[in-house]
Amino acid sequence: MPGAEIFSSTEVSAATTIPTTSRDGVYYNARLDPKNYLEGPLSTNPATRLRQMLARPGIVVAPGICDGISARCAIEAGFDCLYQSGAATTASRMGQPDLAIATLNDLWGGADAPSSPFSRTHTPSRFGGPAMVGRTVTQYAKSGVAGMHIEDQVQTKRCGHLLGKQVVSREEFLTRIRAAVIARDAIPGGSDFVIIGRTDSAQVLGMEEAIERLKLAADAGADVCFIEGVKSKELLESTVAALAPKPVLVNVISGGLTPPFTYKEAEAMGAKIIIFSLVSCVAMVHAVRAAMHSLKKTGTDFVSAQGMDPKSFFEVMGLNEVIELDARAGGTAFEVV
Repeated sequence: MPGAEIFSSTEVSAATTIPTTSRDGVYYNARLDPKNYLEGPLSTNPATRLRQMLARPGIVVAPGICDGISARCAIEAGFDCLYQSGAATTASRMGQPDLAIATLNDLWGGADAPSSPFSRTHTPSRFGGPAMVGRTVTQYAKSGVAGMHIEDQVQTKRCGHLLGKQVVSREEFLTRIRAAVIARDAIPGGSDFVIIGRTDSAQVLGMEEAIERLKLAADAGADVCFIEGVKSKELLESTVAALAPKPVLVNVISGGLTPPFTYKEAEAMGAKIIIFSLVSCVAMVHAVRAAMHSLKKTGTDFVSAQGMDPKSFFEVMGLNEVIELDARAGGTAFEVV
């Protein structure tokens, strides 16, 4: 099963609207109509908040995270949307490449990293058919995640910016999308969980087929469309135009298939969400390499620490919030740290 966006939620809607299908076979759920998310303050429910951000002006910028440290650093920098990259999480948790090695539990287990209004994870196609897609949506949504993307790679998938990709048939892709939508709509109380349809077919079958697949995915209930590996400004602009009014997501990886668009450039091209999948884990490789070489050469970590003592490090990890909670509850264990 394909990718998954995670957006945590604790609130639920008071009532569930039964989804309806128009006579031309297009999925429609009146409760999830974008116009319902245009007004009012941003919700504390991550999935609802994401829908509000998608319905309102401005691009959603989501840096890729791979663990709790990268999530904390992203939040500290002021980001309110985090992308839990499957490639980055596989690398961070397992020290392995993104070649269908991580399981659902590997990636779902990483979804509990500290998050701001919402975070997003990638749960690849290796996890099985419609039943497994439905299970994954249910697990993520109940865990307080905001959404996920469903892709069309074969079960032995790979990073979308590597060569040699293979994709399943249109119909198999659509069964995955339908399964995700059915599972989301079956959640008691009504869920705002966001389903993002992703296709990797552009590099295999061409852009025309990729756009057609996403049109069909949108008709089946996908809330957002994502063509992996868009290779030019013109192609991104034409993709946005072809899929309007559905929001379009673009994935930027330095040295990957897509040009290094800034988020302002992507917004000008019409993209609604931009993710930087490997920003944290690539930076981590450079930083850790430098620290290890420095330790090996000098015999100390003094240089690489850059003056950060243990308490300062734990403060980045939320030390003060934990101390405050303990004190408010009447605890005294952390009066001195």
